[in-house]
Amino acid sequence: MGARSDVSKGDEMRPATDATVTASRALLGIIARSMLPALEDVSLPQFRVLVLLSSAGPLRMGALAERLGVTVSTFSRTADRLVTGGWAVREDNPGNRREVILAPSDKGLGLVASVTDHRRQLIEGVLKSMTPAQRDQLVDSLRAFTDAADEPSVAELLILGL
Repeated sequence: MGARSDVSKGDEMRPATDATVTASRALLGIIARSMLPALEDVSLPQFRVLVLLSSAGPLRMGALAERLGVTVSTFSRTADRLVTGGWAVREDNPGNRREVILAPSDKGLGLVASVTDHRRQLIEGVLKSMTPAQRDQLVDSLRAFTDAADEPSVAELLILGL
């Protein structure tokens, strides 16, 4: 009986799962289109670092590498390229002279802001084709999904330094 109830639960979840997968593809398409101009200047991993730095502020090289799931030596090549391109700057940690901090430059912050603005425009273009009631329902649904996924809010990420 347990296997049969699992199957019916899967069938019950199928429409929501399929709709969410389809919506995630639509969002990924918007993300990709918003990033195309940036990828002429930086790689995707470099852009990811700039996004982290723009939201969290300057971070130790070791902490950045850990957040990205790479070794410090692997990450240092990415940092070198960002610094050489003027997207980031290295700073000495005043509290520990052995630590190096990577900070976004104004140019790096501008790139992230540009991509974010472009992404907002693309999303707004889609939202304009929806009725106000549909948009309200979407907001409620996305908040519920975010809560269920235990995804922290932007404000919480900033407090946590993420």
